[in-house]
Amino acid sequence: MNERMEQGKYVVIEGTDGTGKSTQVELLAERLEETGLEVVQFHEPDGVEIASEIRSIIKNGSLARSAFTNLLLFSASRRENWLQSGLPVLERGGWVVSARDYTSTLAYQGYGEGLDTELISHVTELSTDERYMHPDAQIILDINDEAERAERIAGRGELENPDTFESRDSQFQQRVQDGYRTIARERGLPIIAANRPIEVVAEDIWRTVY
Repeated sequence: MNERMEQGKYVVIEGTDGTGKSTQVELLAERLEETGLEVVQFHEPDGVEIASEIRSIIKNGSLARSAFTNLLLFSASRRENWLQSGLPVLERGGWVVSARDYTSTLAYQGYGEGLDTELISHVTELSTDERYMHPDAQIILDINDEAERAERIAGRGELENPDTFESRDSQFQQRVQDGYRTIARERGLPIIAANRPIEVVAEDIWRTVY
């Protein structure tokens, strides 16, 4: 068994808002735990205490800020989640199963807000490490029907403040979705259709990562 396997696996489930990433992360983590593995879930940018506090700023669309500031906020949250929670689990041979990684920032701040993608990658490298930058497996969830995606988001209920990204216009959402598809094509990542029963999507993910 090589060192990378001994240190566990890092799996990322990505996609636009409303594709069911968090649900699929929870289902995958439960199934892995049933095999006896230690598993920690990431739901970026939430996580350890400082990350949770940063998330409240990120999600508040009433706070005006630049795309670069968003990059810095996400990077700070990622760093603390990774160092405090992710790496220790991997080093014990467990799995980190994450809803989102810096690919989200490439899609939202890069393709969506126009920030240079090389800058995003560089800042992320400085904030995390090589292990974070290269997951063992990564999947993109995709919903081709914008109306269905919007309906899923609306089903979450009314928020105290407008969500920073979910509240953006349809042109922004299309740029983000196109960005994910471009990233998937360039990296050779599997795209899984998320507009199917949850259990069917979960089975596709299981066959891909385990």
